[in-house]
Amino acid sequence: MRDEPLVLGIETSCDETGIGIVRGHTLLADALASSVDQHARFGGVVPEVASRAHLEALVPTMQRALDEAGVTLADVDAIAVTSGPGLAGALLVGVAAAKGYALAAEKPVYGVNHLAAHVAVDTLEHGPLPEPAVAMLVSGGHSSLLLVDDLTAGVTPLGATIDDAAGEAFDKVARLLGLGFPGGPIIDRSARDGDPGSIAFPRGLTAPKDQAEHRFDFSFSGLKTAVARWVEARERAGEPVPVADVSASFQEAVCDVLTAKAIDACLSNGVRTLVIGGGVAANSRLRVLAEERAARHGIAVRVPRPQLCTDNGAMVAALGSHLVAAGVAPSRLDLPADSAMGLTSVSVPG
Repeated sequence: MRDEPLVLGIETSCDETGIGIVRGHTLLADALASSVDQHARFGGVVPEVASRAHLEALVPTMQRALDEAGVTLADVDAIAVTSGPGLAGALLVGVAAAKGYALAAEKPVYGVNHLAAHVAVDTLEHGPLPEPAVAMLVSGGHSSLLLVDDLTAGVTPLGATIDDAAGEAFDKVARLLGLGFPGGPIIDRSARDGDPGSIAFPRGLTAPKDQAEHRFDFSFSGLKTAVARWVEARERAGEPVPVADVSASFQEAVCDVLTAKAIDACLSNGVRTLVIGGGVAANSRLRVLAEERAARHGIAVRVPRPQLCTDNGAMVAALGSHLVAAGVAPSRLDLPADSAMGLTSVSVPG
C-alpha cells in the first residue's frame, strides 16, 4: 500500500554492509556486501578491516538497493541505521553515512538497536508479530532471550550469554578442528556425517544450582574448552580425531541448551510464540530441535529464512518501518554510535 512508510535501512555493525528498503511489511530490496573473506585468514573478524570494508562498500551497495527497489533517496520517508551494539568503528561508518544521506535528502533518521532489528525482520516474512512473544537471538556476538511486549516501545531482557556467544563458540571450535571460518555453516555441514550422541559434551548453566541466578542465561566457554581438551587427548594418544562426530556432538550440546532455555522462557511467561533470529538461527539442527520441542507445548516457532537471519539492511529497515508507523519521534542528527548499546529502548530517542 502506498500509504505505508517507505524506509531505508543501513547495517554496518560487524562484517556485513547491508542496505535494505522496506514498505510497511514488504521487502523491496536487500543489498549486501560481505567482508568475511578478508577475515578468514585471521580466524575471526578484525575490526579495522571491517571498518575499511564498510567505507569501500557502502555507496555501491546503497545504489544497488535503490536500483533493486526502483526508488530514489528522495522517495523514502525515513532512514534507519544500526546505532549499536557492534564494533565501534564499523558502527561509525554506518551512522555517519545515515546522517549524511538524511541531511542531503532532508529525511528523518532513526538510530535503532541491532538486537531489536533481528526480531523485527521476522515480520517481513511472517507478518505482524504476536505480542507478547519470546525472541531468542543467537549470533557471533550475542546469545539472548528477550520478552517482546511491544516492538516499538521496548523489550525486556530475560537472559544473555555470560561469556562466549553461541556463534563465537562455533567459530572457535571450527578453528580448533581446522575447518575454517566462519564456523557456523561449516560445523553444520560437518555434523551431518557425525553422530550427535557419540561424545557427551557439557551443557553450561543447566544444573539445578544455576536455576535461581542463571535460568535464562547462556555459557558456552566451558563447552568450547571441553571440546578442545577432548581433541587434545585424542591427538596425544596418537588417535585420529573424528571431526564429524565432534562437530555433531558439539552442535547438539549448543542447540540442546538454546532450545531448552527458549521453551522454558516461553512457558514461564505464558507466551505461545518463539522467534529465533541471528546468524546461528540458520543452523539446521537448531531449527529442527526448536520445532520439535515447541510442538510438544503448543508453541509456534517463527524463524526467518537464512538470508534474513544474518546481519542485513532489511532488518534495520523493518524496525524503522515499525517506528515510523507507530509515530515514534526520529533520533537527533547527533545520534551516537554506541558499541555497548543495551536494550533499554529499541531506538535512540530524539
